[in-house]
Parts: sequence; structure tokens; C-alpha cells
Amino acid sequence: MITEDLILIDQLCTHYKIELAFIDALDNIGLIEIEVLEENRFIHQDRIGDLEKMIRLHHELNVNLEGIDVVFNLINKEMKLREEINSLKNRLRLYEDPM
Repeated sequence: MITEDLILIDQLCTHYKIELAFIDALDNIGLIEIEVLEENRFIHQDRIGDLEKMIRLHHELNVNLEGIDVVFNLINKEMKLREEINSLKNRLRLYEDPM
């Protein structure tokens, strides 16, 4: 993994004004994945958007960790269903288009 794509968790906590315990809790329930390199903990930059959503859910809407987990599971299911619908639409077009 390229270390340039990783963001130090301590910097994230300072930037977003969150506690390290919140990040640890998200990691424990599997909502984020923490990378450990040379005794430093990092998160991949591609996951920052999801982390920001989790922070907003928790702080602005007072959603607990279990609620955040439910929300993200539903979001993932919705994305999979959309992909399946698009796939089925593409397959259907094969039969609808005259050759």
C-alpha cells in the first residue's frame, strides 16, 4: 500500500475535533479500517468521505455507533441494488434493441 494515500489518525482527530476513542470504536465495529505502519495508525484517504459522514451522523444528529452501522449497511445494500438494477437494465436492452 502506498503511504501517500494514508492519513494519520492523530491529524484527523485534531482536524475534525473528535476523540481517538470514536475512531477506535468505528474500527472495532468494522466501519473503518485502520492501517498500522511503524507504530503509527492511519486511515486510507478514500475512506475520509465516509468518516466525515459518520462524524456528522454522530455529532449533528446524535446517532450512536450502532445506528451509524445500520445506516451504512443500508447505504451499502442500496448501492448493490442500484448496481443490480443497472445490470438487469443492460441485459434487458440486449433483447429490446432490434438488430
